[in-house]
Parts: sequence; structure tokens; C-alpha cells
Amino acid sequence: MIALIQRAESARVDVDGLTVGAIGAGLLALVAIEPDDGEAQCARMLERLLGYRVFSDDQGRMNLGLAETGGGLLLVSQFTLAADTRKGMRPSFTTAAPPEHGRRWFDRLVELARAAHPGVEIGQFGAHMKVHLVNDGPVTFCLEVR
Repeated sequence: MIALIQRAESARVDVDGLTVGAIGAGLLALVAIEPDDGEAQCARMLERLLGYRVFSDDQGRMNLGLAETGGGLLLVSQFTLAADTRKGMRPSFTTAAPPEHGRRWFDRLVELARAAHPGVEIGQFGAHMKVHLVNDGPVTFCLEVR
């Protein structure tokens, strides 16, 4: 499982001109499910999403995780993060999970996140989404869980 996380001042996802998920300050996480992902990867990724220290403490150091700040979490399925880009000029998506597997484990990640943290919003799986972000910093990290 891969998550590209971005510290956000605000973020939202629109589908067909309607906002389907939005947060104020917090994290936008673009999430790719890979073929071997399951319960263990969901649990570990959630632990990292909530605990990864990307928010400033009183001294201005990135020393606080999302769980400590109480910020929002916007989860957006993004299978293209799992693309194999090592050769050629076109990405290969053979390294991404098939849609039914991806939906199952993305939905499970959302379920775990909502049970553990207030303010969890989501995009729309499989839809053409417009993702709007005011990146705070900018602060962006790629997290991987195998």
C-alpha cells in the first residue's frame, strides 16, 4: 500500500461539480492499493497516517502527528501511485491491485480510519475526481507499507 500524504491547510474532492469530501487543516492522503495488500497493510498504513510527524510543535519542528492535532483526514483512492514507471514513456498498471481488490481494501482503510479518528472524509472510488489542495509548507511525503 502506498500513500502520498500532503499537509493541508484545506482540501476537497469534487465529482461532477459536487463536493464529495472536504477538510480544513489536516492531511490529504492519495492511496494506492497493491495486489498483496490486506488487513495488515491497512492497519499499518492507518497507524502511519495518524502518527507520522508532519505537523509543527511549539518550537516549529515537525514533531506532531495527525492524531495529536485532531486535524481532518481526506482519503482519496489513487491507483496510479502503484504504476511501474521504471522503463518506457507510458506507465504500466500491472503493479496496481485490480479494481475489486482495491475497493475492498480502500473501504477497509476508511472503516478503520473512521473508527479511530474524527473528521475522516473520502473521495469517490473509481470516479473522475477533481482534487483541490492548499498544501501547507509544502509538506509532502510518500509512505509505503508492504
